[in-house]
Amino acid sequence: MYIAGGWVQVDGQIVEEPGFRVQPEQQVTLLPQASLAPVAPVTILLHKPAGIDPTTLLQSIHAGTMAAGNRSGLQFLKRHTTNLNFTDALETKASGLMVLSQDWLIARKLVDDAAKIEQEYIVEVAGNIAPEGLALLNHGLTFNGKALPPIKVSWQNETRLRFALKGPQPYQITHMCEKVGLSVVALKRIRIARVPMASLPVGQWRYLLGYERF
Repeated sequence: MYIAGGWVQVDGQIVEEPGFRVQPEQQVTLLPQASLAPVAPVTILLHKPAGIDPTTLLQSIHAGTMAAGNRSGLQFLKRHTTNLNFTDALETKASGLMVLSQDWLIARKLVDDAAKIEQEYIVEVAGNIAPEGLALLNHGLTFNGKALPPIKVSWQNETRLRFALKGPQPYQITHMCEKVGLSVVALKRIRIARVPMASLPVGQWRYLLGYERF
């Protein structure tokens, strides 16, 4: 149980396999903070790079891609990458915040209540927006034959729009932009509910902190 919990080192390296073979000259150490309490489920925040298929992202979660300055108090264990649930995958061309969780309460909240949870995107666009286009983006467009509810869209600068909306469907933002004469150059999700991506570097990940709530 100590080994499976990540509390045992062989020559300074954590070993999680109870059947790991140890040579007589190697040093086995039980960490002083070792506990037999069950390993708690983890939730991982990942900055997905653009152009990466979300289904391949599990391969990128390892100690080498963990963001610097870990404040969670957790040490990376290989078991943290098992039974991770993708709560809201991004389109392949999009980048930004993704949540993967072993905690069924978090996964259920983000999946079952997706229509109630606000997400925020920064969208790089090209082209000339139609007259009243910004007003239409906020309310007045349809997608897949259904009227879209009011959302919050504003200009960040001359080429970037900020979208804040609940339960976006795949390609919805791209479709909305095209309807007002704009083409999407880049799409980045920067927040899900109350959890922002903040300064998390592209391609890296961190643990959800204990005080963070969606």
